[in-house]
Amino acid sequence: MPRRPLTKAAVIGTALEFYDHALFGLGAAIVFDKQFFPPGTPVAGALGAFAAFAVGFLARPIGGLVFGHFGDRVGRKPMLVVTLLLMGLSTVGIGLLPTYEQVGLAAPVLLTVLRLAQGFGAGAEYAGALVLVAETSDPRRRGLWASLPGAGVQLGILTATLVFTGVTLLPSFETWGWRVPFLLSLVGVGVGLFLRVQVPESELFERERARGLSRFPALEVIRRQPRILLIAFAANAPFGAIAYILNVFVLSYVTRTLGLPAVVGLSAKLLAAAVAIAVTPLFGLLSDRVGRRPVFVGCALFLGGFAFPMFRMVDTGHPALVILAVTIGYGVCVSGMFAVLASLLTELFDTRHRYSGVAIAREWTAALTSGPAPLVATALVAGAGGASWPIALLLVVCAAITAGAVLLAPETRRRDLTADVSEPAARAVRSADCDLGAVR
Repeated sequence: MPRRPLTKAAVIGTALEFYDHALFGLGAAIVFDKQFFPPGTPVAGALGAFAAFAVGFLARPIGGLVFGHFGDRVGRKPMLVVTLLLMGLSTVGIGLLPTYEQVGLAAPVLLTVLRLAQGFGAGAEYAGALVLVAETSDPRRRGLWASLPGAGVQLGILTATLVFTGVTLLPSFETWGWRVPFLLSLVGVGVGLFLRVQVPESELFERERARGLSRFPALEVIRRQPRILLIAFAANAPFGAIAYILNVFVLSYVTRTLGLPAVVGLSAKLLAAAVAIAVTPLFGLLSDRVGRRPVFVGCALFLGGFAFPMFRMVDTGHPALVILAVTIGYGVCVSGMFAVLASLLTELFDTRHRYSGVAIAREWTAALTSGPAPLVATALVAGAGGASWPIALLLVVCAAITAGAVLLAPETRRRDLTADVSEPAARAVRSADCDLGAVR
């Protein structure tokens, strides 16, 4: 299959997966506390809903290990099909769940079980899409091509937000209208399967299979590339917290703390996702020209400097300023970092254990920071009497840590993924950079 159709299949499949993922975040921020949890204060309900959201991230490291292992042992393609089915059917199940009024405590338990299944499938979906696209890309434009699944993520978030915003306008939203976006996921499963079953296996993986695959790729990546894995952890952990604070928590903050209509937060999320779709490939292309590290660090530092002004804008309660603040913070800064991480992570790890390395680096940090971030942010705001300064300060700290971690990573934009790399990626990349410097 030519590169463009293959990339299209990966992007659309990822969009469908993150449509499912985004729906749960929207539901947790707006309606799950009323549907699946005991009546109580708004803060207690929000904490319960975000706790269910965070639980899904506990399953992601396990999913990353399992699907990463088989992705490096069986192939990239089969795992992408399995993760699509698992996430899609779990989302449909959420749309069919009975409420707390109907079944009592069984409602939050069932919601948590389905969220765990979602998280297990999400544990290697995006990693698999990144690996497949990066391994089939022109090295001179790998940053651009690898960033496209990231645009697919934003497309999924945009679609979920559009659909969810639409159903919030229904008079029956809180009775049955909220279920419609979750049930529509069944259509996405069919479309995604049609696209992904046509995708061929990665040629780099097939070459590795012919030479002999690693028996335990997860253990091998820990043993052979420990420093690279630690750097990837340090870059992903604070970035994940930033992304989920701006993508999930802010929506709850705008509606519950500031008392604005849900449509304001949803509109901000909608415009931010639309902007992210447009600029993500541009940041990927820019990283092909100037390098992964300068683009990522620049976006992180800008976000750190913008954190306090951003929440000052949000706290005005003016809809236009809220939308503008979220669009700049998430739509531009976060999407810029996200675009660069796509190529950086795939270039850091060797082909033998690339799927496992990317999945472990992403999903173990997701469990530690991404999932709990909205929960922690909600607790911080409650502890500060509704003030937003603790969240702004948290964003500054996270931006500084993730920028520092990427500065410790080697510059990877010139790495040849077809080379038979038998030593850690850092040494290989540094050697390549030295050779290029000598030529110049």
